[in-house]
Amino acid sequence: MESKECEVVTLISKGNLKADFILASASPRRRELLNGLGLKFDVIPADVDESYLNGETPVEHVVRLSKMKADKICSQYPKSWVLSADTVVVLGGKILTKPADKSEARMMLDFLSGKVHEVYTGYSLKNLGAGKGVSDYVISKVKIKALTAEEKEFYVNTNEPYDKAGGYAVQGIGAFMVEEVNGSYTNVVGLPLCQVLDKLESLGGIKLF
Repeated sequence: MESKECEVVTLISKGNLKADFILASASPRRRELLNGLGLKFDVIPADVDESYLNGETPVEHVVRLSKMKADKICSQYPKSWVLSADTVVVLGGKILTKPADKSEARMMLDFLSGKVHEVYTGYSLKNLGAGKGVSDYVISKVKIKALTAEEKEFYVNTNEPYDKAGGYAVQGIGAFMVEEVNGSYTNVVGLPLCQVLDKLESLGGIKLF
């Protein structure tokens, strides 16, 4: 997990100073996606209670948590743009969290094998000082191929499954099992970049081009 003691830096696109920008997430995948665009930002994870509420749908859950995370960091840095997100993996109405050990990782792979599951990401963009903000969500569908016992055993013996919702990484070794992605690929990684950047640009927080 990245350090929470980070100095706020300014977001710069193509050399143009636009606004303070904070990623309110400890996820290395989200950080890598934004770094890949050449953006400069600070990482300040928001520690919130991520428990589910009774009767809460996956969409309601990820959007609510993204709002809570954004609100927490905005209260500390009211002049900065804050991006927060929360992602869950769902199959047959069941939320798949991060496997704690090899046994749980095997069970998840058994469950996912040969099926289509959904990846939900709720995200929030907010600048308290500017009085601007938006929250939304993206859903992608992922088909995992029918996995052999050898493939499952190989994967659970890598380090990948254990800090990933759903127990696999589409951008890593786990790519071998992903037969098809319907919707945003980067959403499956952890952040729907196209949608997030469109919203951020429309709010006046960044100008990429």
